[in-house]
Amino acid sequence: MDTLTQQRPGVLSRTDAPHESAVSAVSWPAIFAGAFVAAAFSLVLVALGSGFGLASVSPWPDTGASATTFTVMTAIWLIVVQWLASGLGGYVAGRMRTKWANTHTHEVFFRDTAHGLITWAVGTILVAGFLASAVGSAISGGVHAAAAVGAGAAAGGGAAGAATAAAQGAGVSAEEAQKRVDVAIAQAKAADLEARQVADKVRKTAAETSIFTALSMLVGAFIACVAAALGGQRRDLHA
Repeated sequence: MDTLTQQRPGVLSRTDAPHESAVSAVSWPAIFAGAFVAAAFSLVLVALGSGFGLASVSPWPDTGASATTFTVMTAIWLIVVQWLASGLGGYVAGRMRTKWANTHTHEVFFRDTAHGLITWAVGTILVAGFLASAVGSAISGGVHAAAAVGAGAAAGGGAAGAATAAAQGAGVSAEEAQKRVDVAIAQAKAADLEARQVADKVRKTAAETSIFTALSMLVGAFIACVAAALGGQRRDLHA
């Protein structure tokens, strides 16, 4: 007689032996499918928001959106993007995964929500990689443009210095020359102060945007989990 079938103390029978599935609980094809859907939809929504002017602030006074309005609108749009894209990706992942047989309802719910979370994470990494590449290209172009502007400004400054020297050579008094120098210094200080104020506003706007971005990402993670659970429930209902 097989020893495992004997009901002796400390010995398990074959019917009492634990069963372990050879199939992984993670359905990577469904996750990648949902992640790519979420990433693609996110890029579409980001491009749409950029077309609506949610990606830039007008440099002209009383024209376009102010920095405060831009921050609020961007925050709302980021939440909308995460809500729609993560919800769609999570639902696709939940509906596309294979049905788990002989699994408790609570375990199925946990696996579905976990699939939604992983789908959101993979989609976020895909979008971040794409945006990082796009931003890097934009920064490279901006550096070249700034270098060209700087070269032009240097040439203009040299021309202004030559003109000033020619005026002094034309018989301008020392008092008048000193007045001109004082005015130039005052204008330079005012420009420096204004530049510092603008930089401080940009820093605050960037900090607020980062906070809203993090909050919108947390919303996206939650929505992806809920959508995946809903998709999995519908999948099992029709299976």
